[in-house]
Amino acid sequence: MSRYLSTFFALMLLVLLAPWASADSLRPITHEDLWLMPRVGTPAVSPDGRLAVVVVNRPAYDRDEQASHLWLLTVDGSEKPRQITFSNSSESQLAWAPDSRRIAFVARRDGDEANQVYLLDLQAGGEARRVTDISTGARQPRFSPDGRQIAFTSNVHPDSRNDEDSKRIREQRNARKHNVLTYTGFPIRNWNTWEDEFQPRVFVQTIGADQALDLLAGTELVAQPGYDGRRTAGGSELDVTWTPDGEGLVFVASRNRDRAAFDNTHNDLWWVPASGGEPRRLTGVDDPGGDDSYANPRFSVDGRHLLAQRTPRTEWVYNATDLVVLSWPGAEKRAMIELPERRSVAEFGLAADGETVFILAEDAGLVRLYRASLQGGEARADFDQTRGIYTGLDIAAGVLLARYESASEPAEVVRLSPGQGHERMTEFTAEAVAGLDLPPLEHFWFDNDDGVPIHSMLARPAGFDPARRYPLLVLMHGGPHIMYRDYFFLRWNYHLLAGSDYVLVLTNYSGSTGFGEDFARRIQGDPLRGPAIEINQAADAAIERFGFIDGDRQCAGGASYGGHLANWMQGATDRYRCLISHAGLVNLITQWGTSDAVFHREANLGAPPWEDPDVWLDQNPLMYAENWQTPVLVTIGKRDERVPLANVLEYWTALQRQQVESRLLVYPDEDHWITSGPNSRHFYGEIADWLARWLLDQ
Repeated sequence: MSRYLSTFFALMLLVLLAPWASADSLRPITHEDLWLMPRVGTPAVSPDGRLAVVVVNRPAYDRDEQASHLWLLTVDGSEKPRQITFSNSSESQLAWAPDSRRIAFVARRDGDEANQVYLLDLQAGGEARRVTDISTGARQPRFSPDGRQIAFTSNVHPDSRNDEDSKRIREQRNARKHNVLTYTGFPIRNWNTWEDEFQPRVFVQTIGADQALDLLAGTELVAQPGYDGRRTAGGSELDVTWTPDGEGLVFVASRNRDRAAFDNTHNDLWWVPASGGEPRRLTGVDDPGGDDSYANPRFSVDGRHLLAQRTPRTEWVYNATDLVVLSWPGAEKRAMIELPERRSVAEFGLAADGETVFILAEDAGLVRLYRASLQGGEARADFDQTRGIYTGLDIAAGVLLARYESASEPAEVVRLSPGQGHERMTEFTAEAVAGLDLPPLEHFWFDNDDGVPIHSMLARPAGFDPARRYPLLVLMHGGPHIMYRDYFFLRWNYHLLAGSDYVLVLTNYSGSTGFGEDFARRIQGDPLRGPAIEINQAADAAIERFGFIDGDRQCAGGASYGGHLANWMQGATDRYRCLISHAGLVNLITQWGTSDAVFHREANLGAPPWEDPDVWLDQNPLMYAENWQTPVLVTIGKRDERVPLANVLEYWTALQRQQVESRLLVYPDEDHWITSGPNSRHFYGEIADWLARWLLDQ
């Protein structure tokens, strides 16, 4: 055992024994503890499997004082992690060169007008040197197989063919006296950002050359009104990967996003020569009407297969993501890899044997490691797991690294041992978390009215006293097609909300992922009533099962879709003393017409509002305003475009009309999430005061 690992296990033993030896010394987590906790990024393993690099963010309440830097790890644990970048800028999006001695990363350093790709030689030492110098900025670097070139992504104007064009267009735009966004179709926004004229393209930079080559300039693909290469589910922007021979690149892009207002859209796989030219579509060629959507293409170790995540597009809003195996070259479908009960593939990587595929996927509050064969079939769980989640899987030379975290353990880098489990490689957060009382989550189940098992997790407060009876906070997740995870969540941290005074119940209602495709589809046509009934039943089950919960003191809250559910609860039940609604709609029709994403809402209810108004009104919270009486804390970011401000103001107006006691918080500088430290601290403080008023002070 290495000296570092021996020291680490000794420290972990002290941490594990601390609650038993000095339980009184542990304390509840504070916002400062949460916000200032080091944030460990996704590890990247060197191709030879000896080293890894990870981004570690040192947050601060003042954004000018926070920074993200790169740390080097030895995979065998023979040396302590050491910091290798120290500039005032932050580094991100790192990639290893094939020689395992150089890394590329993205940063904006002194003199840069935009993010650029930098190259650091770990053996030679010294400062990183800038590789790109493009006026529109560079991101997502990817080394060519011979290590002489780097592919990257940049957003450029449709009329641009080179960087000189981009500079000229920028000067012309800056000289305009007017400022206007003009559209002739969909989409006009993506999440919290209004779409502009610029489009993502693939570039190749020869290391040492003056200019990068725009591979897609002048092509028919980027001239199509439906072209888009934005971030894909399960992948990154354009998802660029080099072909094994280095002669071309495979990427992901859509050619039909312009139909997003009235139909499904999807992403195809494309191949483009490394010297540029018209891309060739690899998927859907034999079935031009095929709507399968692809992401995250990767080549097998021997270069004979191309794997990608595939999500079908059907009449269902939710469709599970699987893995498709294509031949290379040729891109003919060879095999399909699925998960039990058609859970969705979240991430995947290829083992050194060239035949084994490792997959990360959700399962009842956890994210597990699964194993499958390149020949296809169903994957199986690789080892038993009772808590936590794995994310950021990276595999090279037989080494599997990932991040691991749970609600009681902030994320750290771990090495996975197939068939066994993991061992922790870093302890960036150990000192900060050592004195905190963070009880593990407890899982429980009950059967809903249809006999379907419903999963929930329970969080106990710090300093738990079994003789005390605690109020209950029912927390409702957003999505709806996500799930409550056993993880160290920043925006709605379970233990910060629980404090010393509350028990939390976190229910994965129908529509949640991590329980199979059929379960996730149960919400279609029943967007609010059914999930709300299950959430209330879960609270009843918890009250019956855990005698320390005081069923006479309950509040419920949620954000985004959880906010929608909070607003539905306003007219559906009087069981809660108070509600908390962040970014919640009150009118299904208003949300359909103002959000950035619309067609799936129509598909969920089976028709647009004018064709079947009854179904749009049946589960519309606003239509039940005559029943409203529960005090509610309403919060929203003014820049939110997923649940635009007008939706929340409509709720606020109806609350005032019905004279329901309520409090409205509008954060002018926030969007769908509250991301600044001071605003987050204020937000959590307001929730604490609201809960104390209705659950503790009466």
